Amino acid sequence: MGDPSGIGPEIIAAALADPAVTALCRPLVLGDRAAIERGIAVAGANLTIVSAPDLLPPAEPAPGALYLRELSTLQPDQMVYGRPSPDGGDACYRYICAAAELCMDGTVAAMATAPINKESLNSAGHHFPGHTELLAELTGGHEVVMMLAGDRLRVTLVTIHEALAQVPQLVTFDRVLSTIRITNDSLSRWFCKKPRLAVLALNPHCGEGGMFGDEESRIIAPAVAAAREEGIDAVGPLSADTLFHFAVQGSYDAVVCMYHDQGLIPLKLLHFDDGVNVTLGLPIIRTSVDHGTAYDLAGTGKASPASMKAALVMAAQMARPQ
Repeated sequence: MGDPSGIGPEIIAAALADPAVTALCRPLVLGDRAAIERGIAVAGANLTIVSAPDLLPPAEPAPGALYLRELSTLQPDQMVYGRPSPDGGDACYRYICAAAELCMDGTVAAMATAPINKESLNSAGHHFPGHTELLAELTGGHEVVMMLAGDRLRVTLVTIHEALAQVPQLVTFDRVLSTIRITNDSLSRWFCKKPRLAVLALNPHCGEGGMFGDEESRIIAPAVAAAREEGIDAVGPLSADTLFHFAVQGSYDAVVCMYHDQGLIPLKLLHFDDGVNVTLGLPIIRTSVDHGTAYDLAGTGKASPASMKAALVMAAQMARPQ
């Protein structure tokens, strides 16, 4: 359910009120009854909560039923709209842990997460930058890659939430090669059999022969060459200022980007409402909305459920046997 003080409960309610979503999967919400009741009211959704403390939704769910496993009983002062709290952060932590456990033991096929607030999570004593790092630990310490995806573009990131000044030191041969491998293996498993990957340069104009930096010749090109020797269809380094035009035209199945904004600016330009965050490299399927808790919109009914719907649909599609 994500942060109960944000838009999570209401976008979940709006998403599960859409028959196009529930036709593809049997959703089970892990969260808080009072928060979901409030979310249903805000979304104006015609849904009835069905408590599912131990069971999964039936093979043929009742029309308009929202199956809920209640993992917290928050009071109104513990989930004030727009206000992070340790109680809300601890509840978020428990929702994530329970979802990961259900995925790991095969009880459910995938998890799709609503947004959390990192301040709430950390104030509750759970010191993780976000979902991705927590899930990596919960599932066995796997090396993971963040992918943001829509119908027209997929991007993966070599570095994620890092200060721009630190990025050049973090773009290493091993890190670039690992990102290419995980991207290739994950896309091959869930999206397309032989993915075509574009690997971006770090510097403008691919370093302009060393005038603007040498990471391209010293790090990125050797990593791409090593990937190609392993049979991966990867090309690069390619200049970011032109590559996305060709990626959107369909020349590539994913773009491996060196840092956060290099990939997320074009992705969100195209998929601001319906982008999906996918954690690659985990032994489970995990998708998420590609936005935050939107505290300024929480409770107003103005938050778009498009990304939540897209995350649920993508999780269901990934869970189907290829």
